[in-house]
Amino acid sequence: MDSTSLEPSLYTVKAVFILDNDGNRLLSKYYDPELYPSMKEQKNFERNVFNKTHKADNEIAFLEGMTIVYKGNIDLFFYVVGSAQENELMLMSVLNCLFDSLSQILRKNVERRCLLDNMEGVFLVVDEIIDGG
Repeated sequence: MDSTSLEPSLYTVKAVFILDNDGNRLLSKYYDPELYPSMKEQKNFERNVFNKTHKADNEIAFLEGMTIVYKGNIDLFFYVVGSAQENELMLMSVLNCLFDSLSQILRKNVERRCLLDNMEGVFLVVDEIIDGG
């Protein structure tokens, strides 16, 4: 068997984060400790992702060897990050599940103020959807 072939893995999500309209972090969770080990590197990555995606009308981006699916709402941006080899449909299903669950918890009022008021529920949703990546 070829040693360069990739082994299948259940760990598909490398990171998930939510940013506001200005690119400020509201929530982030990184599941691969080797990906961006320091807070400074994480924020730099998030800033690069936000600068590339906040004016685009797409749902997917490739940046720094990562596959990033995202969704914008009123004043929030939701991001799910996977490796370059990851299936975009799998990442998009995680993103849609996250957004739909938050929409239910926040009673269809998915905006910055409501998200901050219900942060404990938001963390619970993220932890329930993504189990260690």
